[in-house]
Amino acid sequence: MRVTTDLWVSALTRRVFASTGFAAIIQRGATEAGAVFVLTRDRFGEVTLYGPAPQTSYDDARPDERLFSKLETTLDEEIVTKRLEREKKFDPDIWVVEIEPGSVRIDELIAITTS
Repeated sequence: MRVTTDLWVSALTRRVFASTGFAAIIQRGATEAGAVFVLTRDRFGEVTLYGPAPQTSYDDARPDERLFSKLETTLDEEIVTKRLEREKKFDPDIWVVEIEPGSVRIDELIAITTS
């Protein structure tokens, strides 16, 4: 059984803070099952947006795990903003969380798929 999005995001932000990073919830979505998008910025201004991975990325061994895929990586924040606006038009109940990972890599905080 998958945990609620609200609980999952809360756990994510706690893991980030525990790793000397910073996390901020930019937009709260549906408590029970809103899609989660994660933003990261590096010190050079590059913004990366991660979003829910396609259903084909999930396997039978861990069907309840939340998987993410890289959607955008750019120096132009406007591109990411426009992408999020399109996602909100499709599903207004999305969550957007911005993370500065701290002492751990982003792939240690969220499960990122390469497919």
